[in-house]
Amino acid sequence: MAIGTPFHARTAALNESLDWRHWSGYFAAGHYHDFHQPEYSAIRNGVALIDVSPLYKYSISGPGAVALVDRVITRSARKCRVGRVIYTPWCDEGGKIIQEGTVVRLDRDRFQLNAAESAIGWLRLNAAGLEVDIEDRSASTAALSVQGPNSRALLAEVCSGGAVEELKFFRATHAEVGRSRILITRTGFTGDLGYELWIEADDAVAVWDVLIEVGKGYGVTACGLKAMDVARIEAGFILLDVDYVSAEHALIPSQLSSPYELELGWAVRLGKKAGFIGRDALAHERDAGSGWQLRGLEIPWEPLEEIYAEAGLMPDLPTVAWRDPVPVYAGNRQIGRATSGCWSTLLKKYVVLASLESDWAKPGTAVDMEITVDYQRRRAPAKIVELPFFRPLRMRA
Repeated sequence: MAIGTPFHARTAALNESLDWRHWSGYFAAGHYHDFHQPEYSAIRNGVALIDVSPLYKYSISGPGAVALVDRVITRSARKCRVGRVIYTPWCDEGGKIIQEGTVVRLDRDRFQLNAAESAIGWLRLNAAGLEVDIEDRSASTAALSVQGPNSRALLAEVCSGGAVEELKFFRATHAEVGRSRILITRTGFTGDLGYELWIEADDAVAVWDVLIEVGKGYGVTACGLKAMDVARIEAGFILLDVDYVSAEHALIPSQLSSPYELELGWAVRLGKKAGFIGRDALAHERDAGSGWQLRGLEIPWEPLEEIYAEAGLMPDLPTVAWRDPVPVYAGNRQIGRATSGCWSTLLKKYVVLASLESDWAKPGTAVDMEITVDYQRRRAPAKIVELPFFRPLRMRA
């Protein structure tokens, strides 16, 4: 049975829609009121508070901490300086992605690894022979994503001792909010200016209350997963078990994906001194090429309008992100699948993430995506584009 996160005393009172999602054994709000659009607007125009406490958080410390992290991830833990954050996949021996997440270097021999699903078994398995301590801090650490163009100003006002205004992209610092000491990382899953706060569970409500009270002048809004899902698609961010299947869950080889196939080749450091799990397979793939590529699809309005008009209907486009894969075609040949998409009210476009055969993945290529109108399968014309769809300068500023 799912339980509330450390913020549940506040989020439950706000959730008038009673829309709850189950996430790693916790209740997470889908949206708080009648519609998710005001929450999405807070991400792009104000400040959104998103409870992401169900993320798994692991403390990795000791003389062997660097060696373990380097053994597991595809990027270089040794080159990650104290106070920095790296986004990275980790793979099986075949070079197929198990998960991707963030790693924070807190000290010379101490890291925090954050993941969408449990990774404790994989970490312990690969810690053999190393002097390292792995602590699962998932339940004892609350996590709050503070996203939006006003997030920096809000945190600068409520935080002391952390120089939040000067915190650069993918950096970390400690600060105080009231009497609570927290870890702040300049990270997020919205493709906007934003931060993630890592808080002792007992202090979660106190920090939330300060942010809500002071945030009134900054347009602060409690935001659910539906709004964040739209934002992450616009940003071109992949989601586990939606846009790819973990190598630990895949049932057949065709469900497996490598970092290169998910446009994460930039996060693979084949030349780092410490070898890592899956390196040899990834080196071979880099030389031989990948069979699949992650791309964006843009579906123009006029053909959609015509398809719906033929059925006597007005266009009914998904403002909420969908996650059920549908075929993508080139002529009569299926060349891949669209894995998630939505109508972007910001961009005024129907935007989609898709996994496509490499021979058909060139940007500008015209393809068709299957849609259903009045219970009939139809094909909507689409154009392949590079990702992301939206990436404002303030994200990294």
